[in-house]
Amino acid sequence: MLTRRTIILAAAAAALAARAALAQADDDASARAFVAGIYKQYGRHDTNAHPLDDDAGIRRIFEPSLAALIIEDRAEAAKRGEEGNLDLDPFVYANDDWDMSAVDIAIGGDSPGKTTATVNFVVDRRPTTVVLDLVQIKKEWRVGEITWPGAKPGDPRTLRGQLAR
Repeated sequence: MLTRRTIILAAAAAALAARAALAQADDDASARAFVAGIYKQYGRHDTNAHPLDDDAGIRRIFEPSLAALIIEDRAEAAKRGEEGNLDLDPFVYANDDWDMSAVDIAIGGDSPGKTTATVNFVVDRRPTTVVLDLVQIKKEWRVGEITWPGAKPGDPRTLRGQLAR
């Protein structure tokens, strides 16, 4: 027989579960909007809009330690008059010339403040998938890692692996 206590506990648990589901849905929506904001700057390679053109743009997109690695790589390469270890666009997994279409973003919630965005698109008629590990810092999403096709963590086909070369 159900007691009043059991009914109250069940109702409270259901309310907490609903609240958690709504919070996760909000996180997923804001993460999707963040990633869509990055990819809307792409399309044809000649759009003149690039999210990595300056240090401020890098800091807006990447979590602080990864942003610092990218900025340091660029600065060291500039001193030597060379190209840095990051010699491709990390969001497109291609060099300077590309035509991009059919962008599809799937968000997979891991835990509060962390999620994964799997981005499928076609670049130069080649289906491509990149995975962005996202972290939330002060209620704003940042990219913590990018994994390219066929890569495993620490592999040079990750953004951090590419910078560590």
